[in-house]
Amino acid sequence: MNLPNRIKLVEVGPRDGLQSLPTSYPLEVKLDMIATLARTGLEVVEVTAFGRPDVIPQLADADELMARIPRVDGCAYRGLVPNRRGAERAAAAGVDEMLGLVSASETYSAKNQNMTVEQGLIEVAEIARIARASCIRLVVGVAVAMFCPYEGDVPPERVLALIERMRESGVEELQVASSAGLDGPRVVYDLCSRIRDRWPDMPLGLHLHNTNGMALANAIAGLEAGVSVFEGAICGVGGGIRMPAEMPPFGNVATEDLNHMFYEMGIETGVGVADLVEAARQIGNKLDLGVTLSYALAGATKASVRERAGRGTERS
Repeated sequence: MNLPNRIKLVEVGPRDGLQSLPTSYPLEVKLDMIATLARTGLEVVEVTAFGRPDVIPQLADADELMARIPRVDGCAYRGLVPNRRGAERAAAAGVDEMLGLVSASETYSAKNQNMTVEQGLIEVAEIARIARASCIRLVVGVAVAMFCPYEGDVPPERVLALIERMRESGVEELQVASSAGLDGPRVVYDLCSRIRDRWPDMPLGLHLHNTNGMALANAIAGLEAGVSVFEGAICGVGGGIRMPAEMPPFGNVATEDLNHMFYEMGIETGVGVADLVEAARQIGNKLDLGVTLSYALAGATKASVRERAGRGTERS
């Protein structure tokens, strides 16, 4: 296998996770969640979104959250910015990194951002301008980059054309998102390989949802294609919004599962397996999640199994 020595893990639970849950958690709970995650050694935590409070009420406290957020050395805080106004708010609030968004599907763009894809590209250009002027790192995500539940398979050429437009606007780092979580490894490898072949020096990230249970396999496909940044959500919370109501209730790939897999593959992330699992346990309890979609948190690590074996009990 063609594997790197190190990759970057990005935690999106406080934003992409919480915005998809029915509960609006108190600010203090969010601050505690972010501090717990930042202390594990994660390089980037996506903490909130600077959108309209009436659209995503779970994240209506973005400005206050940034004013009170606990700072941890080595951890950058990212905010989602859906448009120019969001970028201005995020810059004023003091984010370390912005995440812009454009959809590869007209239908999903209308449902999720209330704009056409062309309008989304114009907003991304404005976001890039604001980020440069504020000396803030910018990453732009391409949503439903491979499959849209409303339109079906997305042609890779469409995604490449979108990236070309954004590169012309000054966007230097991108990620592609399996927003519906229904993509398979071959499609992920093909798209990511084509992006890397065309822009070999551009950092490329992969945002994975786990609706069909293939998120970890897709991560390996991304690794083979040269992806260097992987995004997940603690405890596997969240998942795409504006998706069909009948979709299975599986969220983002669990960050602790990604980290565990990379550890077993000998790939450095800077985050300890046990540290992230313990963070997941604490956060799961704090959010009162009940059952979580995380293998590592359920005890499926070598260290956890060895600990249980040392107790002398066996499965009958």
